Parts: sequence; C-alpha cells; structure tokens
Amino acid sequence: MSSKSKDISNYGAEDIQVLEGLEAVRKRPGMYIGSTGPKGLHHLVYEIIDNSIDEALAGYCTEITVKILKGNVISVRDNGRGIPIGVHPKLKIPALTVVFTVLHAGGKFGGGGYKVSGGLHGVGASVVNALSTWLEVKVYKDGCIYGQKFSRGKAETQMQNLGFTDENGTEIIFKADPKIFTETDVYDFDTLSTRIREQAFLNAGLKITLIDERKDGDIKNESFCYEGGISSFVAYIHKKKGVAVLHPDVLHFRGRNSENTVSLEVAMQYNDSYNDVIVSFANNIHTVDGGTHEEGFKRALTKVMNTYARSHKILKDNDRDFVGEDVREGLTAVLSVKIVDAQFEGQTKTKLGNTVVRSLMSNMVIEKFGTYLEENPAVAKLIFEKTIKAARARDAARKARDASRRKSFLESASLPGKLADCQSRDASETEIYIVEGDSAGGSAKGGRDRKFQAILPLWGKMLNVEKSRLDKVYGNEKLMPVITALGCGIGDEFDIKKLRYDKVIIMADADVDGSHIRTLLLTFFFRFMKPVIEAGHVYIAQPPLYRITKSKKHYYAFSDEERDKILRDLGEKTDVQRYKGLGEMDSEQLWETTMNPDTRIMLKINLEDAESADETFSILMGDKVEPRREFIEKNARYVENLDI
Repeated sequence: MSSKSKDISNYGAEDIQVLEGLEAVRKRPGMYIGSTGPKGLHHLVYEIIDNSIDEALAGYCTEITVKILKGNVISVRDNGRGIPIGVHPKLKIPALTVVFTVLHAGGKFGGGGYKVSGGLHGVGASVVNALSTWLEVKVYKDGCIYGQKFSRGKAETQMQNLGFTDENGTEIIFKADPKIFTETDVYDFDTLSTRIREQAFLNAGLKITLIDERKDGDIKNESFCYEGGISSFVAYIHKKKGVAVLHPDVLHFRGRNSENTVSLEVAMQYNDSYNDVIVSFANNIHTVDGGTHEEGFKRALTKVMNTYARSHKILKDNDRDFVGEDVREGLTAVLSVKIVDAQFEGQTKTKLGNTVVRSLMSNMVIEKFGTYLEENPAVAKLIFEKTIKAARARDAARKARDASRRKSFLESASLPGKLADCQSRDASETEIYIVEGDSAGGSAKGGRDRKFQAILPLWGKMLNVEKSRLDKVYGNEKLMPVITALGCGIGDEFDIKKLRYDKVIIMADADVDGSHIRTLLLTFFFRFMKPVIEAGHVYIAQPPLYRITKSKKHYYAFSDEERDKILRDLGEKTDVQRYKGLGEMDSEQLWETTMNPDTRIMLKINLEDAESADETFSILMGDKVEPRREFIEKNARYVENLDI
C-alpha cells in the first residue's frame, strides 16, 4: 500500500466527466445492482466501499470505517482525498452534486483521478443515491467540511460549507428505500464482513473496520488488516475449511506488463482435499464467473505440470498428459489483477473480458511456477504424488462408468429398479422425490400423483463424497440410482439439458439421521451436479412434526410454535401425535401435508455464495473435528428443531 500523497490537489472538478443522465435506475434497479432482494441491498454498501477502495488503489486512503446504524442505516467513512467540490466546467454545478445525481459521472473515465479502479462505470454513488430514501454526504477537504443532502436521487439541499477540519476524506450515510427493497432492508453483519475481509486481503496494509451499532449493549466491531495480502487469504481459506496443507509455504507470484498498465498476483497452495478453490478478482472486484485471468492461470498450470512431468520422467512416453482437473485437485488459489481500462460484463462485474490478461497471466505462471518447481524438488514431489493419484482416480472413474453402463445394458434396464417413474415425459412439469427408506417410499408411492411425480426410495447411509473421488461414486449402490434416475450424468459428462425432472425433492425424516442424509445428498449435488442447484432444481420437503386431532378433524403443525398456536385455538380435548418419521404417515397424510403442490411447504436450495457453501460442506463433512465444532457452536442458536 502506497503512503498517502502529500499533494491532494491533483484531483479536481475537471476530472469528473459526464456521460448521461440519471433516469432509469429506480424503474429498473436490477440492471444496476443485480436484484432488489438481499443481494442487491448489500450491493449498495459494496458500491460505496468500492469507491473508497479505489482511493486506496490510487494511494490516498489507508483506513475505511463501515457502520450499520440503528434503523439499518449505513455509514462509510474513508481518509482519502475527498470527492471534488469545485464547480463542474460543463454542468456549472458542484462536482459533488454531479457525482450523486448524474449517471455515468465519475473520475474514472480518463480524467486523471484514477489509473486503476473497480468502479469503472461511474454509476455507484448515483445508483445508491437513487435507491435510497435519503443520503447525506460530507467531504473533508482543503481544511473545510462540505455537505449535501439528497432524497431518492434528487438534491434536497445545495452543497454547504459546514465548518473547518484538518482531516481529509469522504463520509456517506444512506438509508435504502423500502419501496425498492420490499423483501428486506435488514443488513447481515456476516455477509458484509465476508466482503470486507476480502477487500482487506486484496489491499495489503489497508485497514477496514466494520461496526454494528443496531443493538444497545451488543455492538459488534471487527477490524481487518492483512500485511500478507492474498497469501494470507489462501491461509485463511485453508484454516476455515479445516484442511491440511501439502507444503508449508503459500506460493506468491507477481508480475506486470511493460507498459505498467496491468499488474498480476497469484497466491496458491495445495491441500489434502479432493476439491479445488480458485477465487479471482479484477481491480478488487470479485469475478464470480471468472474471465481471462482465470483462463490464463488454468492453461498455464496444466502446461507447467505436464512440461515438468515429461522432463523429469514422471510421465513416461506412453503416458497421457495430465488434464486440468488432475493438476488442480486440492489446489487453493487466489488471483488478483489490477488493470487500467478493465472490461467487465455488466455493472455487477462478474467476468473479466480483457484478452491481454489471458496471455500475461499464462506467461507469468509458466515462468514463475516452473522455476519454483525446479528449485523446490521436495515440494514438487508432494504435488505430483497427489496429481498422479488424481489422474489414476479419473481413469478408474472412466472404467467404472463404462462398467456401470455395460451392466445397465445387460440388465436391459436404463432406470433403477426401485424407481417408480411418472407418466409424463415433459421434464418441465415433472418432479422426483428422493425418499429415505422403503417404508416412507411405499407411502409416497401410494400417495403421489402418478402423472408428474416420481419416487426413488433410498435406504441406509450413503457415501460421503467430501472424502471420495469420482471413481468411488460410480458403482456406489446408494448414489448410482440417483445418477441414473436424474439422467444428466456427473463429472465431465454432466449435461443439465438431460435432467429428467424439473424438481429434485429430498424427503427425509425430521431427525438427526434424516438431517445427515439430507446433508450427504446436498454434498453430492454440490460436488458433482452443482448446476442443478444453481439452476434452482433442488428442494427439501418439509413434512409436519405434529398431527393434532379434535372431533375427528386433523390439523398439522410444522414447528413447536405452530403446534402451540393450534392448541390454543382449539382448546381442550385434543390429541397430539409427534411424527418420528415419514413411515408413520399413511399415503393420504403424506400427500396432504408434504406432496400436494397446493398445500405443501418446500425449501428451495440456492447457491447465493458458492464459496461459502463450499466452505460449509468441507467443515461439516470433512475429517477435521475442530472446525466442525466451531461451526456448530457458532450456528447452534439458529437450530429450530433438534430431535435427540
């Protein structure tokens, strides 16, 4: 992190360039922040933080403080240069007013305010303003405090001089508009802290503090500052996931192009798991969908590993080259590029598009990782031992897959024998219940609507895929029926277009064993059929916990609170039955409570944050006890129903 410049006068009103007005934000907010749900709500905070981060990238900001105030009001304060307050040469109004009221107005379009920036579209501040009930800004600059108030995108006051100061920076306070964010306007502390922690990792030495002041006597305060940068990020991921590393040091490579317009960083380390985690950023923006920097890294990694393996006779002349999934097994890598004139796809910036980055990243990794392997043969040996096992497992998986196909062909049955399929062949209207146990499966078969509902009973505990490679999945008597019934394959043969059912519904008992089965199945879907979850096809059935009877009428309760309310409403002379399992329900009861689309309750499984889900599955289903204990202790207060 560069030290704060003494000369802050080189960032003025002439650096704020206007592209177009602010008309459509409130009409189509999703175009600018992704959604009007919780994700979009938190995106407002990210937009303001990103502006402060850009000041840090420019070398003028060393501290950022984010506060969640009472009433879910957000405050973001930095010690950067402060937004320009001079009169804009074209619009003849203060540049501060322009920034918050004109779309595509900012210091990032070539004016000289920023060389590298995440907020390239110049819509962040104005969009947040447009989607807030009210917003106040204070600028600490040139010995004075300047302030202005806005409401739903429009200036409520003129810019005013509020007094004297010896500080520099910007403070923005805003309240998200409940007319826009109708689902919720409540911020989640953990969601914000995760994003802020990322930014601290990506900007070594920058201190970012998050304070939650919403509850008296329970003020949360976390500060994040990492001198190790993205190397610390890799170490943090491994600690959170509870995996053992193969080699002690995090490999950290840096490079830049000759014009000094692109800088690249890679931090990587192998661990003993079977999964890879690659997290990429461009100008501090998390590129969830990857892009050219990830493509260049993956291509180079595979090339380096094969070149080294050939030159050191790890691969013989007749051996096939390693493929990407072989060399990435157990790898955790964080990629960070800083680029002038970055090209993102859309305002939410989920994918980097600059083609030059692909070759720059590839060349850097080929040179520096190749050199590292040559200079550290002991570490290279550990990495290649794991890679060879991964390649053998992949070959074994192919043989197991072929064997399973031959077996299916010889048995002349392409679908599992226990599957009670539905009549419809229109995948858009069908659903399959994966049911725990033959008893519950029998009730489900008897109660279903045969036209569109299929039933697949499972029995016993299935394979924990968190501790298994792909070759162990093929042929597994618990998982192969699921793979065959869904029809979309797994691994490199996965094709979501072949999914035979629109809804995949997991139905298990509401006890510890049922929870275990649900988690095992979700882990399987997450590891080997993730697009099925991402596309919103996976659900968890919610069978009732109680049946309450009075005067031969039945009422069902899905929680203790609902049971107590029904009992209060019905009064005395009631009979309460606690369901210990799905098998206790007859077909009619199961249909009425859990399978009838008009009356049932289901939980849809979403992957809003795939990395968080990856971490959770690794903790819950992995080998390490301590991370699992910490997770359970932290989240125990969220448990509503626990059957012991």
